[in-house]
Amino acid sequence: MARAGFRAADSEWLVKNPDLSLHLGAYDYRLTTKDGDVKLSVTDGRDSTTKRLEWALGDGSFGQSYVYREENKYYEAQLSFYTRIHALDTTTGHMEPRTIQTAAGGLTSPKTIRLCFGCHSTASATNDRFDPDKATMGVTCEACHGPGAQHVALMSMEGQNAKGSIMNPASLSPPDLVDFCGACHRTSADAILAGAETAGVSSVRMQPYRLEKSKCWGKGDARITCVACHDPHVQIVRDASTYDTKCLRCHVQKGATRLPAGFAPGCKVQTKNCVTCHMPEIEVPGTHTLFIDHWIRINQPGAPYPD
Repeated sequence: MARAGFRAADSEWLVKNPDLSLHLGAYDYRLTTKDGDVKLSVTDGRDSTTKRLEWALGDGSFGQSYVYREENKYYEAQLSFYTRIHALDTTTGHMEPRTIQTAAGGLTSPKTIRLCFGCHSTASATNDRFDPDKATMGVTCEACHGPGAQHVALMSMEGQNAKGSIMNPASLSPPDLVDFCGACHRTSADAILAGAETAGVSSVRMQPYRLEKSKCWGKGDARITCVACHDPHVQIVRDASTYDTKCLRCHVQKGATRLPAGFAPGCKVQTKNCVTCHMPEIEVPGTHTLFIDHWIRINQPGAPYPD
């Protein structure tokens, strides 16, 4: 999470790829990084425009989008960098542009730009005043735990009890904890407001919403939360086998003849790489990305994507 956002000039993807180009529709694009300056140039052969990109959102695991501003208005660039294809393509959700200006990027509403920086940086808004220039890029400790000065002071004083001096999300109830993570990763309420219930595979990007569709969640199992599988303090683990031990905390081993208290039946097929079957990878068109579906279920090969 600490790598969720950068100043554009500090993006390792742009530094490693300082001269990117793309022909898309009626437009030719060029994204250059040089001497700490990142510029997106667009031309249709008659008119042209150049925008100075200021922020890069995303760590590049899947991709990275860019933000620029003009006259104190914020725009999301029309193109993003996608790691899977190692190239530029249309930013997810953007429409086909009709002018040279919209070919460069789309105007972002004040509410939306606050939400973007709220999930990709720390303290971009203080006292209800949005100021991304003063933000700390990336999600730092205080983004989740709140102001930490008192906690640090107490921890540094011998004999002082620092318990309760800072917010600990792990102490929240399962619904509140999933909603807490869902502030950025999308809750069920967010999904409903966005019409994701009928949006098809695009809802796979809303992990808390999909998690809450799982059978064990519906039965009120207090163990099934985001932090049951993910440690927010370390880089996410992408090796499927790593999660087997987490699955087996709730499900019995294959071949077990007795169901211990607090355990659910085990998989009849195997006890390795559980998530590859029960949390399949789904590709959302236009994203060049495979997302893990967090609706934990018995997934039949070839079965349609469940809403």
